[in-house]
Amino acid sequence: MKKQRQRGGQQKRRATAAMAGTIPVANGATVDAVQPTGADAAGRSGQSAAGARFHAGIQTRGFKLALALFLAGVLPVALALSIPHDFAFFELGFLFTLSIYDLVLAMLGLSVVVGMAERGREIGWIAGTFLGVLLPMLLLFDTIFPIILQSPLGDELFLIAPVAVLLAGVALWLPQRFRVVGAALAAAVVALSLSLFIGLDDFGIGIKEFAFTAVLGALWILLSPGLLLRPFRGAWLIIPARIIGSWLVVIAIIVTVSLYVPLTPEPQMPLGDPSAPDVMMPGIGSLDSPSLAPLDPAIEEGLEDAPGGDGSDLFLPREEDPAP
Repeated sequence: MKKQRQRGGQQKRRATAAMAGTIPVANGATVDAVQPTGADAAGRSGQSAAGARFHAGIQTRGFKLALALFLAGVLPVALALSIPHDFAFFELGFLFTLSIYDLVLAMLGLSVVVGMAERGREIGWIAGTFLGVLLPMLLLFDTIFPIILQSPLGDELFLIAPVAVLLAGVALWLPQRFRVVGAALAAAVVALSLSLFIGLDDFGIGIKEFAFTAVLGALWILLSPGLLLRPFRGAWLIIPARIIGSWLVVIAIIVTVSLYVPLTPEPQMPLGDPSAPDVMMPGIGSLDSPSLAPLDPAIEEGLEDAPGGDGSDLFLPREEDPAP
């Protein structure tokens, strides 16, 4: 009983000392407890909140499905590139979309908007607008493309891809209530540009496997990164999204300016001076004329006359001398 009372008294004294900001040590002495300041406490609480949000996001079912979708696009491509083989048309279609760098950047920007979307319905609007423009363009490309060429847009087709990148960057700067509308508009322009790239390619829409996997690759780029980001969405995404949007706007401006800058003409070989006198050779004429050099050095030095006097039969085949 005495021991229990002593332990209970020690626990009460420690609790009182902790509330008073002191820590008991041996021989009954106490020292002041080090308490974190307001900034340190806020930093630690922020780190713990971010860590808790990260761990909670990883454990969600949406993140696991998004990770599976992401790996489904990365692993087959990595495996195909690591094994030497003849690529099939469905592989070429997927890689073709990845090779259009400016449109890939635009779709990644739109994927950030997908990650910031508050409701799944907003993601459906972006993806639906993208497919709603892309699929009819591919299915009716032979009919629609001549109409586009005859329109005022026909002379400015090279500007569609930079405009798509520009709109994707601007969409990341818009407020939340206008962001999805801007992203849907950018997705429509991206889809129009991608349909032109696919339709005008050598394989184009004639081979269904190529066109199908090209569209599938574009949809994967548009949705996969954003779905990975979606479980961690919050106010912290606003500043990084605007930084990415600024990069896209700058890239679009640089690409547009480069399209209008004329290419430097290739240097040409200097021509001869027409005022310089021609060097005449006896029986040959001017050295500038496209005639072959004589076979006999004596003719070139003027010691002998060329056959015929004017060099007309210099290169005519001669009859062999009769045998003695």
